[in-house]
Order: sequence, then C-alpha cells, then structure tokens
Amino acid sequence: MFWGRMMESKDKAYRYDDLLRLAAELLGKAGMDVDIAAVVAEVLVEGDLLGHTTHGLALLPAYLQELEQGTMMGRGVPEVIADRRSAVTLDGRYLPGPWLIHWAIDLAFERIGKHPVVTVVVRRSHHTAALAAFAKRVTDRGYIFLMTCSDPSVRSIAPFGGLEPLYTPNPIAAGFPTEGDPVIIDISTSCTANGVTNRLYGEGAHLPNPWLLDNRGDPSDDPAVLFADPPGSILALGGTDLGYKGYALGILVEAMTAALAGSGRADGIERWGASVFLQIIDPQGFSGNKAFTRETEWLTKACRGSRVRPDDPAVRLPGERALKLRSDQLAHGVRLYPSIMPLIEPWAEKLNVSLPIVEDK
Repeated sequence: MFWGRMMESKDKAYRYDDLLRLAAELLGKAGMDVDIAAVVAEVLVEGDLLGHTTHGLALLPAYLQELEQGTMMGRGVPEVIADRRSAVTLDGRYLPGPWLIHWAIDLAFERIGKHPVVTVVVRRSHHTAALAAFAKRVTDRGYIFLMTCSDPSVRSIAPFGGLEPLYTPNPIAAGFPTEGDPVIIDISTSCTANGVTNRLYGEGAHLPNPWLLDNRGDPSDDPAVLFADPPGSILALGGTDLGYKGYALGILVEAMTAALAGSGRADGIERWGASVFLQIIDPQGFSGNKAFTRETEWLTKACRGSRVRPDDPAVRLPGERALKLRSDQLAHGVRLYPSIMPLIEPWAEKLNVSLPIVEDK
C-alpha cells in the first residue's frame, strides 16, 4: 500500500511531548517568538499524528531555513485590511501560517456568538502546514470547519487540456461534528501533492499511478518530469479523463483565496507563502445543534453500514483512519517517516537543541 510507505518501522516511536519540545525549541532559537513557536510546533506534530507526514515535522527544516533567511517572520501580528465583523481580511505579513490560522480561528470563536458564519481570508501568509491539523479544534466546539489555500508563488498543476503548470494543488479541508468523532476531510484538487512528489523525487521513487504529465503531455508516474526543462505538471483530480472536475475546483480555490484576499498570481509573487480562506459555521444559528448532529449521525451510520463486497472491509468515513492513528500515536508514541529526523538533526546540532530519545515499542 502506498500510504504504508509513509510510516517508519512500528517498533520505533517518539513521545508526543518530546516532539513538541524539539520543534518549539528549534523554532525559538531560530528567532521565532516563544508563543508563536509553541503553536507552530503543535500544528506540525498534529500533522504527523494524523498521518500527513509530508506536512508535519518534515516541514520543520524548511521553516527554520526560511526564518534564517528572513523570508518567514518570527514576530509580529497580522494587519487587518478589512473588518466587517463576520468577514475579515488580513495581511499575514509572512508570519507562520499555522499560527496565523490559529489566530484567525480564535477571532472567529470570539465573534461566532453574534455571527453564525465567520469568514477570514488571509493574504501573504507563510506556509500553512496540514489543513486537517486545524479541523478538530473547530469541530470539538460543535462548529463546521471549512478551509482552503493556494500559493501564488508556485505552479505545478496545468489547467485541464493544457501543458504548462499554472497553479498549486489547492487543498480543500473541512470538518463537521457528529454525536461521536467528527468527519474530517483534507483533499487536494489534484491527483497528488507537491510534498509527495518532492519526497519521491528525492528518493528516486515513482508514484503508484501515472498522476503526472510530462512536458509533451504524456502521462507519467515519475516525479522527475516535474523537474525537467520545461517542467511537466501534476494532473488535476480526476486525471486524464475526469480532470476537468478537479480543474474546476482548483480555480474555484484560487478565487476564494487569492482573489478574495486581494493578492495573488496577478501580482507576480515569488515568495513562498499562501493565500487562505477560512470559514467557521455554527449550526446553532441555523437548524440548531441537535437537529444538525441528528442528521450527521444518521448519515455517518448509514455510510458505515453500506453493503460491501464479500471479504472487503467496512466503509470508512473521511478522517476515520487519521483519527484512529492519532489516538494510537498519542498513546504509544509517534512514528515518523524515516527521512524526517535525519533532516532535523543538523539543525539541532547547529542550534544546540537535544534530540528526543527513540522509544522501542
């Protein structure tokens, strides 16, 4: 299984608190405000807890590099560009995306009692990490979470029928409560993500299916085509036959993020970052929480109870495997992808931060 390659050997694990300490200390010594560093560390480790191993601590070395170069800001607050109480536009000033999203969520929490739908868009955020890492914080309060982002400086997806990369994988994340665990969704509007292709290219490995196009328009499973001159592209979600659907979603994300925030590709931005759309909805402002969870509980039970072929596993809900993995790793230790800690080790030596102890399980 492709996903199975993402995890380290099951007999090696790190304590959750040790990984939080490691990330926060490294970020702090690299110049990030202590309070901001704590939030960024929490979001990165949450990504690994949920199995998003390309968007967890794997990002830490790049974040440290950006801090060192001054292209990620470690201190400050976002600038409010527009504030209409239920609709807010922020300039993130290239502060860390994980912290900016927490800041925006807290702002929405303050206002949602009077405005059952609060929307925050952010221009010039730095990278946001895994979008799924924010969902449970919202759904645990009984709210609906919707978030998407794009990076105006990166081009890796071609419009359907085209050959030249134009926009990013543009993920869409969502979450909603039930009477039990929430449903959590985090999907790219492309067949795969940049983090996956970059990792596999570095390993000399291939994708499990031809989710890419080379610069001649031929399908490929080799990430090297993205690094050719001219580069190939990642196929929109749906691939060569139904990719017009993923393409439509991808450019919708561009409108919801960069266009609403008023800063994007038209500006010729070259700095790694993100334009972000975040919306939080309180069901109490509509049919009410009880009616809402009555319906979502019925729906989730019906999905799980769907008839399957003989010997096939039962139907799972979006996020179900990730939440189970999260619980398991909190209880028994976090198993990192093998390449992550070796990339962090030089930074730990440079910044004089002790590495966590590996626990044999």
